[in-house]
Amino acid sequence: MTLPGAFSRYRREVEETLRELLGRGSPSLLYRMMRYHLGWEDAQGRPITENGGKALRPTLCLLACEAVGGDWRKALPVAAAVELVHNFSLVHDDIQDQDRERRHRPTVWSVWGQPQAINAGDSLLALGRLAILRLGREDVPPAKVISAARILDECTLEMVEGQSLDLSFEETLEVSLDAYMEMIARKTGALFDCALRLGALVGSDEEATVDALGRCGRLLGVAFQVRDDMLGVWGVGERTGKPLVADIRRRKKSLPVVYALSASAEERNSIARIYQNDAISDEDVGAVCQALEALGAPEYCRQVAHRKKGEALAALEGLGLDPERHRELKEIADFLLEREF
Repeated sequence: MTLPGAFSRYRREVEETLRELLGRGSPSLLYRMMRYHLGWEDAQGRPITENGGKALRPTLCLLACEAVGGDWRKALPVAAAVELVHNFSLVHDDIQDQDRERRHRPTVWSVWGQPQAINAGDSLLALGRLAILRLGREDVPPAKVISAARILDECTLEMVEGQSLDLSFEETLEVSLDAYMEMIARKTGALFDCALRLGALVGSDEEATVDALGRCGRLLGVAFQVRDDMLGVWGVGERTGKPLVADIRRRKKSLPVVYALSASAEERNSIARIYQNDAISDEDVGAVCQALEALGAPEYCRQVAHRKKGEALAALEGLGLDPERHRELKEIADFLLEREF
């Protein structure tokens, strides 16, 4: 499935804003690592033309700004801020999960080591916070700049809390479906909420409208994560850019596994036994996948994702959004549930 057209509309200006924030050609290792992670350079600092990522969150941010009648160019600082915070989380997530590959090439920590990768991630976070201050250049009122900074920090803290919960779930088999959904509402939903909320904040003075866009983002983030969980088990590595079934090998409690562990059946017991092994073999991985299929985990996950998408779009009804941008938001919501990468 190809990316919806909205992704290409803002991409050049978003990247230009990010490059300005990253000091353009600064030769220091710190900036080289950040540019490497964003897909702009190879490990030796040479420019490359690889696609760094979907830029999903900045696209949603700028689309939300337009949808409420604002000038999307004024929202470029917040779009860049959200993208930088997202990438901070990816660099640290790769360390925590010990993933050696992202977007079809080695992760930052696997090239430069964990201590330096932590520095790169921390710097991406700091740059994201500094990006917010650029709203002043766009004649955004100071009160809105302060609100934007608060929203970014609050959502970042929520995201990190969700990541902490996710890691803690790896140590236990007793994870309820409600606890899992609450975790991903923070780990993934918070930054989607942030993206749409910040875009709407720049484009509108209606607090109810800003809150509704944020609520839509939160629910879209949950749907996005459920689809990610499905791709983590049943996706194609060449498309996702991530190692196959790595979540199972790490005993990660993704939604298919949490759902299966909530069942009272022999397949549930087989997954529980495997997840308590010291090491998970290829045969174990196959057994877990077979059990997930037998228990109907794929269909359950599809139903959850579609329900959350429907709730997200319902949050937009009655807001008087620009019709074309409203249509594009719906198009992106469909893409999130059908994507293979």
